Amino acid sequence: MSPVLFIIYMDELNTLLNDTKIGCHIAATCINHIAYADDMVLLAPTVSALRRLLDLCGTYAATHGLTYNVKKTKVMYFRKGKRPVTTLPIQLNGQDLEYVDSFKYLGHIVTSNLTDGMDLDRHRRALSVRSNMLARRFARCSDYVKMLLFKTYCTTIYTCELWCKYTKAEYSALRVEYNNALRIMLRLPKFCSASEMFTETRLPGFAALKRQRVANTRERFYNSQDKIVPALLQINGPLIEHRMKLHSDIIIF
Repeated sequence: MSPVLFIIYMDELNTLLNDTKIGCHIAATCINHIAYADDMVLLAPTVSALRRLLDLCGTYAATHGLTYNVKKTKVMYFRKGKRPVTTLPIQLNGQDLEYVDSFKYLGHIVTSNLTDGMDLDRHRRALSVRSNMLARRFARCSDYVKMLLFKTYCTTIYTCELWCKYTKAEYSALRVEYNNALRIMLRLPKFCSASEMFTETRLPGFAALKRQRVANTRERFYNSQDKIVPALLQINGPLIEHRMKLHSDIIIF
């Protein structure tokens, strides 16, 4: 019951934040916070707007016996172009908050310049560790078991459907690591054909895996009952444009 009770306890704060109408607007929808369990993100177009939202959160916490972890609370300024950035002090409970250029939120690395290179590199390094560990610990298992382990531990590339701004080198490095992971586990030659390897094992190649994840996310977007998601679908942002480019031939019913 703990998660449900906590949501009920925090519901009043969500209502108070929504009633301010202070925040970022997409079409006619105001979005000033995103809450998931005990993680909350505040969205504001200006420093003064962010300060007002933080003051509201601080007051609510003081009157409801809550304590914010200031050390884990960060501020990120999303840059537009290459203009110089002047950061003004922002406080929570009387303590200055740290400005950062990147932050890992719900398993995905968000950067101030809205690029996905850091998240791709994180997945590349994690994939290398997992594949080598599996190849070492299960070296004497059958190929069937190894393929099952690969499908379970190496094809779950979390949030890859959100990538839309990265370089070919960053994407290629992760794709090569994905191909090498299966080669290492099955003890295949280093330069064997990747397409033939995935065809024979009936495992998804990296491009097919990413396209499937993006298609599933699109379907969930269009079927979502959340008020924020329809607002996102009304704009031609880089994420939507990238998905349309990848899947212009896919029709979801």
